[in-house]
Amino acid sequence: MGVEIFQVDAFTKEPFKGNPAGVSILDRERDDTWMQNVACEMNLSETAFLTRRKDGFELRWFTPTREIDFCGHATLASAHIIYETGLIDKEQTVQFFTRSGILTACIKDNGIELNFPAKPVQKVDLLGLSDALGVKLLYTGLNADMYLAEVSDEDTVKTLKPDLEKLLRLPASGIIVTSASSIGKYDFVSRCFAPAVGINEDPVTGSAHCLLGPYWQGKLGKSELTAYQVSKRGGYIGVKVVSDRVFLTGNAVTVMRCELL
Repeated sequence: MGVEIFQVDAFTKEPFKGNPAGVSILDRERDDTWMQNVACEMNLSETAFLTRRKDGFELRWFTPTREIDFCGHATLASAHIIYETGLIDKEQTVQFFTRSGILTACIKDNGIELNFPAKPVQKVDLLGLSDALGVKLLYTGLNADMYLAEVSDEDTVKTLKPDLEKLLRLPASGIIVTSASSIGKYDFVSRCFAPAVGINEDPVTGSAHCLLGPYWQGKLGKSELTAYQVSKRGGYIGVKVVSDRVFLTGNAVTVMRCELL
């Protein structure tokens, strides 16, 4: 029997929206080369690999080109599959052991809630970022090698056409562009570009909201926020900032189930 793998659209209630992720629950440990080859074959922004443990699941994330330390939408997709396939009861909390420490997921009335570390940015200037994005920036901040850039309005975020070659030359694994929303349905919008890790634009980026949550909490004076990532596929995220944690809430839909031979 082969290895079962799922494709899940995360941060959406509709198929073919949100951010697609691969999820494979392994019956035994697999070597890194095999997992990287599978992620390359899936050709999604991230594929998650889960190994059952007594107290939860070991979770690793791979882009088509490399393993990464943290991924929000593939964690949501993983929790969705764990609950959907009955690996644990829906009343239980899922515990993930990852490169970024222990992460958890649980079912709430409005979706699956993820408990992630907050990653507030510090104000910095990045030479060449405004030129690469092709717009004027109101603010730039940094956490590790992820940059956050605020622009003037929602239309600027939506119509942004960055120069990916110039972005690739910047010392950053990813660039988050954001603004306050002009629509009352949500508080802020964003897009995320990560050509350095093989993802020109990520459709919906859970990990980016670990930076965006604290940033907009400070700007808007609210600890509970609603967010929309305005990529072509788009996705909604509930964001709650509590001390040094960010709780992200979203939905997910299974669109494919297959077997690796």
